[in-house]
Amino acid sequence: MTIYLLAAILLVSLSGFYIGKNRASALVVGARIQSLPQYHGLRIALWCGLPALFLLGLWVVLEPFVIQSLVRNSLPPEFFNLSGDEAILAMMEISNLAQGIVGTQSGLPYAEQAASLLISMNQLSDYAMIVVVSVVSLSALVVAQSKVTADFPALESVEKAFNVFIFLSSAVAVLTTVAIVLSLLFESFKFFEQVPLHEFLFGLKWNPQIAIRADQGASTGAFGAVPVFSGTLLIAFVAILVAGPIGLASAVYFAEYANPRVRDVAKPMLELLAGIPTVVYGFFAALTVAPLVRELGLSLGLAVEARSALAAGIVMGIMIIPFISSLADDVITAVPQSLREGSYAMGATQSETIKYVIFPAALPGIVGAFLLAISRAIGETMIVAMAAGLNANLTANPLENVTTVTVQIVVALIGDQEFDDPKTLSAFALGLILFFMTLILNVFALMIVKRYREQYE
Repeated sequence: MTIYLLAAILLVSLSGFYIGKNRASALVVGARIQSLPQYHGLRIALWCGLPALFLLGLWVVLEPFVIQSLVRNSLPPEFFNLSGDEAILAMMEISNLAQGIVGTQSGLPYAEQAASLLISMNQLSDYAMIVVVSVVSLSALVVAQSKVTADFPALESVEKAFNVFIFLSSAVAVLTTVAIVLSLLFESFKFFEQVPLHEFLFGLKWNPQIAIRADQGASTGAFGAVPVFSGTLLIAFVAILVAGPIGLASAVYFAEYANPRVRDVAKPMLELLAGIPTVVYGFFAALTVAPLVRELGLSLGLAVEARSALAAGIVMGIMIIPFISSLADDVITAVPQSLREGSYAMGATQSETIKYVIFPAALPGIVGAFLLAISRAIGETMIVAMAAGLNANLTANPLENVTTVTVQIVVALIGDQEFDDPKTLSAFALGLILFFMTLILNVFALMIVKRYREQYE
């Protein structure tokens, strides 16, 4: 029903657009109008669509709560004598009966009658929604098209609506960030009530098991996050060592040296790496790269584990090459050609121009590309889980088995644990620390960009 109503709103909005545009075009013949005809059409379309869409969204959100409340209030007194869980089960049974789902029945004598009432109220709500939304949309069409005059500032109305949309979009982005941080903080505080902060930040052992004895506390050193974060940084470091030089070199080649025909073929082929699912990279790392690294290490007399940080880092580096290459290429290409010509006029070679002119000018974008690649590497899960393992191992040797923050977050949230358990809550604490790590990384990158930008300017 909602889909058809959305289609109807869209149809009315399109009709309003053409009505407003045609009426404004007719005014052009006889007088000079303040706004172009298409802006009059856009204004009417917005009037027809936005209030109706807002009302429809509000109706869809509030309808279940209102109808459930009305059905609940119509139930006999014995319903209100039930416990909380029993009342929830009774309402679920009524809802299942209304949807035609046949299952285990609790034998409530009033369930079928309440289900019939629920069905009738849902139908009544659907009909009322159609009538109300249609009336609002059509009324807006009538009112808006009546204001299509030569001196009406339709452009200003459209720009105000666009400004409101931009503001709301920004507000949603900011509020989403705030909500994420607050949710992490709230759940992390619950975790730190059971596990001391210093044990989590400086502990050297990570084994988040559920306490099953009275003498087995949660803060016995099993929640030390140092091995987890060290593994994350180790794999990300290996990935950047692989992707950084290759990505930056390929970007310089595509932007400054490559023939246009070669660039048109090679760059899209390189960017195909960004479209490969991470699970495919995980299979490639586990079945190809990890055995190859192990055999190569054994041939050199090195002890390489079957799952190692080196194998995961190499594959992760291959995965993030397109992020560095494409972004750095776009930034280098965006450097004004006049800077290159000025450098050549001063007698500089092409390599000197790239080193002393193009790189300083493109440095903020290049730093941003590396930052995005590092963030992508830190947030990767599948490659690490399949090629590096799940065991938290405090080591700086890339030939050994390690794990990362994201993998441990997934492990902590898998299963039927309760959310007040330290093992489950540890996922939020890990996410909070990872958030601050990424924030510090961003601040550091901005400092570098600011310093070199001022130096260049």
